[in-house]
Amino acid sequence: ENDLPVVTFGNLMSEGITLSRRGQHDKALGCFNDALKLRAGDKHCLITRSKCFLKLGDTENSLKDAEASLQIDKTFSEGLYQKAETLYTMGDFEFALVFYHRGRRLRPDLHKFQLGINKAEEAIVNCIGNPSSVKLESKEELCFVSRQAESKKDNQKQQNKPAKDQKQTKKKSPKTEQQLLGALYADKAFLEKLLKDEDLMQSSTRQGMKVMDLVLGGISYLNRRRDFWQQQKPMYARVYERKVLRQEQMRDKKEKPSDISKSIAKNMEDIELLLARGSAEESCRKAERLLKRIQAWSENEVPNKHELIGNLHSCIGNAQMAMGQTEAALRSHKMDLDCARQNALTDGVSRALDHIGHVYARIGKFQQAINAWEEKIPLAQSSLEKAWLFHEIGRCYLELGKAEAAQDYGQKSLQSAEEEGDVEWQLHATVLVAQAQVKLKDYPSAIMTFERALEKAKLVPSEAAQRGIIA
Repeated sequence: ENDLPVVTFGNLMSEGITLSRRGQHDKALGCFNDALKLRAGDKHCLITRSKCFLKLGDTENSLKDAEASLQIDKTFSEGLYQKAETLYTMGDFEFALVFYHRGRRLRPDLHKFQLGINKAEEAIVNCIGNPSSVKLESKEELCFVSRQAESKKDNQKQQNKPAKDQKQTKKKSPKTEQQLLGALYADKAFLEKLLKDEDLMQSSTRQGMKVMDLVLGGISYLNRRRDFWQQQKPMYARVYERKVLRQEQMRDKKEKPSDISKSIAKNMEDIELLLARGSAEESCRKAERLLKRIQAWSENEVPNKHELIGNLHSCIGNAQMAMGQTEAALRSHKMDLDCARQNALTDGVSRALDHIGHVYARIGKFQQAINAWEEKIPLAQSSLEKAWLFHEIGRCYLELGKAEAAQDYGQKSLQSAEEEGDVEWQLHATVLVAQAQVKLKDYPSAIMTFERALEKAKLVPSEAAQRGIIA
């Protein structure tokens, strides 16, 4: 029971992001849902879940989460960008353009808003053929004004010169088509070659369908895919993106902060995976190497430098604990605690106290474990976290022979578990209360409490727990 992990908001977010990077968006969605139960309305979690919904093709829920984040903070740039991206994916290019513009006004330093504007504008042109039927009017915020008279004039102009416009909007160069269609370009070339075979085109299949209709249908489908990908990643936006990249490379030939962040994130993920797979020694070595690298970087290169340093001390401590190096693990977790306190990192303080308590409990120093965990109580962010914390403190008191304190904390743990609706932690807390009652020689109460625990064990269900309780 001492080895059960604490389910925290940060842990769920990290796990969800890791799963999402691997393409396991369904599993990631479950993590983000649980994280929002612990910290309802967290705008960063809402945006991360919105991205996950978008990857799964659920644009409706993606838009809801993006809008929910903006209700919390109207100037949240990530919320504006995610709403724009979702609207763009839904085909609402005009409204997407509104939010790309709004985001660029708030954060002109973020190039992704300019890229969004470029691709949305080109998508609109691809859809309507002429941008003059849609005008932008800038007042307090960018909005679109529909003008029917102007649309009619443009339609008349389109009718007067259809050949030229069709040529402009539909004709694509082979090089452009190859870039947009990728592997499908060879299929389109094959179908177009078949059209030249007049005898084949006049023939029919066994089902009575004309071969010409099938070939033209295939070409039409590929043209639609080409146009779709042109809207998703317009050539102009690609050119602009390359231009910006070249400018940034010329301006700074050193390793960019974004590259450093990606490298750190990948290394942190590897460190956690190595430990989870039982390679504690390799995980520890990798964490120590990364710690030296981060300490050498400036805060401009790594804005969250102190947070990462604390996190790495924590990873090293966990690996040392897994290798049985308890004294070294205790030192590492105390370094994590010092770093978090010096930089006012509340989550870091909570994490370090949690691990310090674990180490003390493992080596039998139960009072020190209690001291660490009792200091952590005000930092607990959910009823579930409190249920675990109260249970661990109560078990330490039981080990020290202080049955009354153990019973009190067991009841606190049970109350928190009931608030969360977690049956498994209700079971652990109920067993703790019953064991404390046995120590207090209150046998009738202990029997009744064990019977309640047995019912919860059947709900979990856990045959091992049932056998233990009956014994």
